[in-house]
Amino acid sequence: MLFLVHTWDKAGALDIRVANRDAHIAWLKAAGDSVKAAGPWLDETDEMAGSMLIIEATDRSALEAWLATDPYQAAGLFERVEVAPYRWVFNPPEGAS
Repeated sequence: MLFLVHTWDKAGALDIRVANRDAHIAWLKAAGDSVKAAGPWLDETDEMAGSMLIIEATDRSALEAWLATDPYQAAGLFERVEVAPYRWVFNPPEGAS
């Protein structure tokens, strides 16, 4: 099952994001093929302001357990995290469901 994960950074927390970016990217890479898409979204000044992920997980509980291990989460970067089931309709990668 695919999930969309949308996070918003706390105001003024760019330094937290930058300090933990390498660990966050290593965490994403360690998840392998379950990460279908990932990247920061940008505010009106082109600064990173949050993240958008498309993740394949067996269920929401498994996804939330994995998200709890995110270095950004551990560092207290996020003001808000929203998760929703996702259906990739247009130009899905092979095997997306």
